[in-house]
Amino acid sequence: MSHDILFALWFFMPGGFANATPIIAAHLPGLRNLNLPMDFGLSFRGKRIFGEHKTWRGLIAGLAIGVLIVWLQTLAFHHYGWAQSIAAPLNYGSLSFVALGAALGVGALMGDAIESFLKRQFSIAAGHTWFPFDQLDFVIGGTLLSAVYVRLPAVDYGLILLIWFGMHLLFSYIGFLLKLKDRPL
Repeated sequence: MSHDILFALWFFMPGGFANATPIIAAHLPGLRNLNLPMDFGLSFRGKRIFGEHKTWRGLIAGLAIGVLIVWLQTLAFHHYGWAQSIAAPLNYGSLSFVALGAALGVGALMGDAIESFLKRQFSIAAGHTWFPFDQLDFVIGGTLLSAVYVRLPAVDYGLILLIWFGMHLLFSYIGFLLKLKDRPL
């Protein structure tokens, strides 16, 4: 069971970090002004498609982080037995770090964007929590898009969903304590 937990943490780490990256990128001085909304300010049924907080800056930064983390995982896989052990059953030596990193990073952020669209359509204000969808959207998006490239057993997907749901709650609270977020959830 401990291997399964480590694998779930390892496999979805690029998606988890990609999900947190837009918040950090928004506070970096060189990136602060690159905040073009992904929906270009357009509306659907009188409501913004994604809203102001879903930006191209965040999507590109999340994509870059997703690819970077899978690249680092691939390096670790090639050089360290512990990484090979954690990564099993996947062989990171035969995977494209760009494809997997992009799928996990973009998938996580697109899952979040789709959930944001649904929140707008259901008149849930931007920044307000829609529990548990706010905590699951990135995991569902990342695992769905990555499944185009890598297939895992259903049990692994369930464990990834459960563990990263908890990780989201933890990191949201840490972001709140660090004043990066207005609310703990």
